[in-house]
This record gives sequence, C-alpha cells and structure tokens, in this order.
Amino acid sequence: MIEINNKKIKIFTDGANLDAIDNLSKNPIIDGITTNPTLMKKSGVTNYLLFSKSAFAASQGKSLSIEVLSNSKEGMIREAEVLSSIGNSIYVKIPIVNSKGDSTREVISKLCKNNIKLNITAVLSKEQIDICAESLEINSTAYISIFAGRIADTGRDPVPFINYAVKKFYNYKNVEILWASTREVLNIYQAASCNANIITITPEIFRKLSFRNYDLEKLSLETVKMFNSDSISANFSILPE
Repeated sequence: MIEINNKKIKIFTDGANLDAIDNLSKNPIIDGITTNPTLMKKSGVTNYLLFSKSAFAASQGKSLSIEVLSNSKEGMIREAEVLSSIGNSIYVKIPIVNSKGDSTREVISKLCKNNIKLNITAVLSKEQIDICAESLEINSTAYISIFAGRIADTGRDPVPFINYAVKKFYNYKNVEILWASTREVLNIYQAASCNANIITITPEIFRKLSFRNYDLEKLSLETVKMFNSDSISANFSILPE
C-alpha cells in the first residue's frame, strides 16, 4: 500500500512467473498478485492447476487472483470451488461475461452465496457495474476489476466509471474497487484521487514508482545523456568527417 496525496491505495501486480511472484510478495508495498491465462501462456505455464497451487505458495499469504477457464455456468462454478479450495487468500476471477457474451450474474450470485471470494473481472461499463451490485450480497467479499486502461483505449475517461463504482458499492463493506489494465504511473494517482481501493500494475510500472516526485530537470539531463550515449555507441553521424 502506498499513500498518494493523503489517500492510501493497495498495490497489486501482475505475475505468472513463480520466482517473480515470490520476490514481489516479499515487498511490503505489494498487497496482492493477479494473473490470467494470457500471462500464464506467455510465461510458458503448461499445467494451470499446478501453477495455481505453486503461485499460492509463492504469494506467501497475500491476495492471489486466479481466473476460471470454463465458458459454461456449471463449469465456472465447479472450477471456482476447486481454485478457492487452494487457500484462504485466493480470489477467484470470474469474467463479467463469458467468451460468448453471456452474462455470468448467476455464477457470481451462486458463488457469493457459497462464501467464495471473487474478483469480478473485465468490467468496462456502468451497466456491468450495476450487474455486479445486483449479483453480490451486501456482505460478499469481492473485487470489482474495472479495466480502466481498456476504457481509456476507446477514447473515454475511465475516472467517471471508477467514481460510479465507488458510489455504487459504498455500503458493501467487503467489496473493493480495483483499477485494472493500468498503463502508466499517473494512473496510480488518478485511482487514488477517485478513491479506488486497489490498483493492479505491471512489474514494469512498479519499477517506475522510483520516479515519484523525481526532479524533472535531472530527468531531462539524464534523458539527453541517454540519447547521446546511444548515438555514440551506434556510431551515428550527420556531418561528413
């Protein structure tokens, strides 16, 4: 967790490499780990369930979000039960729709009644935020992962969507609003300013946190030095020798 302009926000990071998850979990700033099938595929995971169990061990008790794979409602529920049984810090990621575009509201409702911790993912509209609110119990434990970066990719400002969700779930004491698909460090400041509880960042953005309040004149000089060094090492020239 970090404090931005007197507002605290939890920091989650993406991970699909066990060594990285282990190292990140040791960092006191990191509050949780999220992963998904795309990240796992890129990192060469071949056994989804085995990796999930190993990731749980590597996450050392910090929140770990793992996604179901099934397209059917029944399959999602069974998979969620298996993933949840791995450990108490597991949050099962349920997409707001399956790959056919069918709503998963019934799945969400069933799982929250069974006291399974959820991470409702790929939420991109106010209508989908409403569905989350209608599907969860007032005492459900869940993250609402709003893909702010993907909303911004469409030319829309994601902040009103986060504000809408924060207001919608004000009375749900165990529901936290998560700013997902983060694109830059500035998004952390934006997420904190609109009272999001959590932001998920990539390891690359996490490393850039070292630039918080960095002297801009110094950064300008360092940038020019980088350009100069690269031009020399590449043996570039404009004028004839």
